[in-house]
Amino acid sequence: MKRSEINKAIDIAAEFFAKMNFLLPEYASWPPEKWRELGPEMDEIRNCALGSGDFATIGRTLFTIRNGRHGDPRYAKIYAEKAIYNPEGQRAPLHFHVSKMEDIINRGGGNVQITVWQAGPDNRPSDEPFTLKISGISRMVSPGETQRILPGESICLPPRTFHQFWGEEGTGPSLTGEVSSVCDDKTDNYFLEKRERFPAIEENELSRYTLVNEYQVPC
Repeated sequence: MKRSEINKAIDIAAEFFAKMNFLLPEYASWPPEKWRELGPEMDEIRNCALGSGDFATIGRTLFTIRNGRHGDPRYAKIYAEKAIYNPEGQRAPLHFHVSKMEDIINRGGGNVQITVWQAGPDNRPSDEPFTLKISGISRMVSPGETQRILPGESICLPPRTFHQFWGEEGTGPSLTGEVSSVCDDKTDNYFLEKRERFPAIEENELSRYTLVNEYQVPC
């Protein structure tokens, strides 16, 4: 993936967040050279992976606003929050979390579609129906059923719930919030197809933003 594509994707997401009056912290726009000057006062942001990430076609442009870290008393939050930009049709990879429970919230814009399965003992999508809560209301859902989440609605995903979501075509982009228990991308994510957290980058222009895998410790 080209750096110019990453810069453009984050520009689009930031512009949409501003349109939705969803403000990000100041460090959201700091370039790599500024991060190289910063000291240990920024360690929570670095070590808890706060910040932005980008995928290409299957993926997301997202910003982690708050998070903790399992087993580390320095970062004792037991919750996490993300803001996610959903263009029409761009899908997150199909995955589940081993221990994380999360609410996916449509905070405004277009509709969000989310397809769900329970994970079976073999870590494959189960063919059994199961119960989920949408905006607090229990519903029996079929395996592989797609739920439409309207602006203001949310869906609660317990651990081991396969899910894939995207902006519904024809309804415009949406701002999705994720509120969850601590997010550990290194050990808690199970993808049906192997996926890299970040793409290999072709540096065809200077980076205007800093991805969470690019935070620099001071020299």
